[in-house]
Amino acid sequence: MMNKREETRNNKKQEITKTEILSFVKMVLICFVLVFLCVKFFFRPITVSGISMYPTLEDKEFGFSNVFSAITSDLQRFEVVVVQDEKTGDDLWVKRVIGLPGDEIEYFDDQLYVNGEPVEEPFLNKKYMEDQIGQSGYGNNFTNDLDPFVLGEDEYFLMGDNRPVSRDSRAVGPFKGQAIVSKYVLVLYPFDKIGLVTNNE
Repeated sequence: MMNKREETRNNKKQEITKTEILSFVKMVLICFVLVFLCVKFFFRPITVSGISMYPTLEDKEFGFSNVFSAITSDLQRFEVVVVQDEKTGDDLWVKRVIGLPGDEIEYFDDQLYVNGEPVEEPFLNKKYMEDQIGQSGYGNNFTNDLDPFVLGEDEYFLMGDNRPVSRDSRAVGPFKGQAIVSKYVLVLYPFDKIGLVTNNE
């Protein structure tokens, strides 16, 4: 028969085991909460799907985008953003801010005009785009010319850097600010592309 000392020792072991299990469960829950908060308010993981931002971002590249900055700071022209709303469905689109609220936007002969003034887009690889137009698998889906139009309050005109194939505001119209869920993209994979995508890239 088990004496009282052994019984007490076994009870203590059971209590320690229960305490360890509860501590582990608490730790797991805390980790889940922290991950949720980070994704919701700080850094959103993204995987680039498609070539609409090529050559700035390539298909299958993985990284993080800053949610907090999109919430706390104003969007600037040419910033790379992640957008999602009824126009994109369940997909996250990575695009570039071209037009801001109140801007008059016009494209003529591959030149961007904002409020009547020409604006350079140093991140575009125009030779690459010209080479792709007409090749198999590519097409000039959207005209390069856009008649002048004015963005309304809280409207943003977003475009991909690979203009011949990008589905963007030219097809679905401007996006509201609330549709832009994060901005900036820090590429982490592939490893030879690690770095922050800047406004001029």
